[in-house]
Amino acid sequence: MIKRYTDHSANERTYLAWVRTAIAVMAFGFLMEKFNLFLTYLSASLNEPDRFQTSIAAEWVGLALFAVGIVLIISATVRFFLFKRAIEADDPVPYDLKLTNLLMSGLLVALAVFLMVYLGDQL
Repeated sequence: MIKRYTDHSANERTYLAWVRTAIAVMAFGFLMEKFNLFLTYLSASLNEPDRFQTSIAAEWVGLALFAVGIVLIISATVRFFLFKRAIEADDPVPYDLKLTNLLMSGLLVALAVFLMVYLGDQL
């Protein structure tokens, strides 16, 4: 049996949840980028360039979401190994608020606020 199995499995579940969140953020960025490309091709194929307006902001938001997803995966991986080492240590390790947790959560909140403003402006 693995020593402190429940702690290790909880650490792994947390890691996988962050990776799943990062993949969803990256997929949304990919969707925004491809939809903007779709509108460009659609307006070109209909010979009506003014009918479907594309936005350079949508391209930047798509790329930014992809970059945020990459940062989330890297941060989650670093966090996973730090906690793995702390779980395996025989010495007691105090649990405190980690800067990476605050940064990842803050990044997601900032991203959500930005998307709300961006989508609200498009209406």
